[in-house]
Order: sequence, then structure tokens, then C-alpha cells
Amino acid sequence: MQRPEAWPRPHPGEGASAAQAGGAAPPTRATEVRFQEPSLYTIKAVFILDNDGRRLLAKYYDDTFPSMKEQMVFEKNVFNKTSRAESEIAFFGGMTIVYKSSIDLLLYVVGSSSENELMLMSVLACLFDSLSHILRKNVEKRWLLENMDGAFLVLDEIVDGGVILESDPQQVIQKVNFRTDDAGLTEQSVAQVLQSAKEQIKWSLLK
Repeated sequence: MQRPEAWPRPHPGEGASAAQAGGAAPPTRATEVRFQEPSLYTIKAVFILDNDGRRLLAKYYDDTFPSMKEQMVFEKNVFNKTSRAESEIAFFGGMTIVYKSSIDLLLYVVGSSSENELMLMSVLACLFDSLSHILRKNVEKRWLLENMDGAFLVLDEIVDGGVILESDPQQVIQKVNFRTDDAGLTEQSVAQVLQSAKEQIKWSLLK
């Protein structure tokens, strides 16, 4: 803990005159810690739907929609509200939703109603640009399904547990490449990613 005497003691009347002049007091330990903490912008969900509103990829980061059924209903409602809209932002159910279309896909990032819209847009842009790189600029359903493992890795590098880790697509690609270098994905990671992708597709087909 920082000792009080670490800051110079003001001369009598100096503190009052500084306050009157609008001067700032020396930072406290709490202030220093607060400045060092990262901003924990939180994401409620990220999902990608095809142009019929079917889920291709989705991750939810809190318990707003705890069951698969509730998630699917929410995605369908969001799709109905946004699929024919020309804007890139929507407010639905007390949430802020930013989205982007690409050929036969719709990409969504969901935050709370109080979330910074520009931050949500930066996550969406990072996701799209990163996918564009790994899909060789073919951000469409066919190529996404064939590269679902890479898509999940990209998403995991951008958001972890709802916390935004990265919004620079170049950094995301570097990290994904680092994880898949040399011998490529490990057998364990491949199995986990493929199993997750199969579950996503299965639920889409069972709708």
C-alpha cells in the first residue's frame, strides 16, 4: 500500500487555492489502479444465420437465454426484425444488436441496451474481416460450413466469456495462425471444434 507521505505535503492553504483554481489533487492509489484496469465491455451473444434465418454458428455468454429453445426463438425474432432492414443496428428486447449481411449470411453481435454501440460495431467488423481472411474473402454459407473450425477459433480470439479480447483482425489472424502452426490443430482441439459445429448444424436442421 502506498504511504501517504509518498506525495509532497502542500503548504498551508495550497490545497484550498488549488481547488478554487480548478486544479486536480494528486492521484490516489485507487485512481492509479482504476486507470490500469482494462475496459471490460461485455457481449451477450454472437451468432451467424443464413438467409433463411437458420443458425450456423452461435455463442451465448450469459444466462439471458438459458435454453437452446429460447436462443432459437430469440434468433428467429431478431432475423425477422433485421433481415429486410437497411440499417446496421437494432434495439430489441432491451438489447442493442449490430449486424451485417454478406451474400447469404447475417452476422450479429448482441450487447445490453447500455453497451457502447461503437464497441459492438468494432467487434462485428473484426469478426467479419477475420472470417473474410480465413475464408479467402468468400464470406458465405458454403465456405463457412467448410471452415467452421477456423470460424470458432476466430470468435474465441475476439470474445472470451463475453469479454472483448481483441478488435484488430490482423491480431486475431496472427493468434489463430499461431495456434494452428506447424502440425496444425491438435487432435483434441479439432475434435472439440467439430463436435461443437455438428451440434450447431444439428439444431439448425431440427428447427
